[in-house]
Parts: sequence; structure tokens; C-alpha cells
Amino acid sequence: MKEHQYFPGKLDVAAFARDGAELSGELAAASLLRLADAAAPEAPASAWPAVTWRVTGERREERGAEAQTWLHLEASALVRLTCQRCLQPVEEAIELSHWFRFVKDEAEALSVDAESEEDLLVLTRSLDVIELLEDELLLSLPLVPRHETCPQPLVAPVDPALQEMERAEEQRPHPFAALAALKKQQGPKQ
Repeated sequence: MKEHQYFPGKLDVAAFARDGAELSGELAAASLLRLADAAAPEAPASAWPAVTWRVTGERREERGAEAQTWLHLEASALVRLTCQRCLQPVEEAIELSHWFRFVKDEAEALSVDAESEEDLLVLTRSLDVIELLEDELLLSLPLVPRHETCPQPLVAPVDPALQEMERAEEQRPHPFAALAALKKQQGPKQ
């Protein structure tokens, strides 16, 4: 019997799951263009370590129900994003492990999705695993990347016009100072 050859760019999910097959590899982070766009300018994706990934297919037989097609995606990456506090590069380790259940069409996905906890995808004969991998990595990025403790103290930018306004405010007498002085002169009411 001839063993199937599977390719991550065009994966026949049903056959892959039926065979209980597995694919794995490493990708240059810069080859994932949308992920590379998230890079800190000082730390481009071309300098990041390779993204490692593995995908496994599984066919689950359940009593009294149609067999289900599943795909398990695992990946790890080390990305360098811009810290939103100090604007310096911050390293973020991403580890993901997701199961996807495949359904026959979009209508079934919509009807089952409300009651299903797992991620549902429509069964296809040519799934791009690399695109799915990149989507999951992007979803795993922190919304607000930042250091636990920024390596450099944060310095507020100095605006000369703002400094001048603050000096003028300090020199101007407080509007209620005259009222306070008048109340002191009058003494307490009897």
C-alpha cells in the first residue's frame, strides 16, 4: 500500500485525519509576513528564532454518530514586539496548542458553533496549514505588549510651550487668595 505524501500548503484534511498523519517543521519568522509586520522596528522578524510547528490529524468514531475529523496544531515562537510603555523591543514567547474539528459545510458550522466549545472549520481538500498557523500565532499575540519592568526609566518628553504655561500659572495669584485674605481680616462671625 502506498503511503500518502502530505504538504502543509495544500492539505487534504479528511485523508490526513483518516491516516492519523503528522507533519512538523520550522519556518523562518520573516516568511510569515503578517506576523513579521508586528515586529518592533529595532528587532525585525528576520532576526527572530525559527517558528516550530506540528500538526496531527485524528478521526474520532463516536457511538451512534458520524465520525469526526480533528486536527491538532501546536507551535512555539519567540517574537519581539514594541513595548507600549517604553517603546523598546520586548520578547514574547508564544506557545499554542489548538484542536480544530471539521464539519462538512458552512451551514453545519453555523448551527453547531453556538453549542460547541471547540474551534470549528469547514472540511476542505486543500487547507493551508501555514496560513492557519500564522492566524493562530497572530491571535496569540498580547494585545498590549509590555515589559514587566521596563529596562530604561520612562522620561516624559519636555515641551517648552507647556513649561512656559506652567511658570505663568505659578506666578499668577490664585483667584480665591484675595477672598481668603478678606475673610481673615473680618474675623469669625458671631
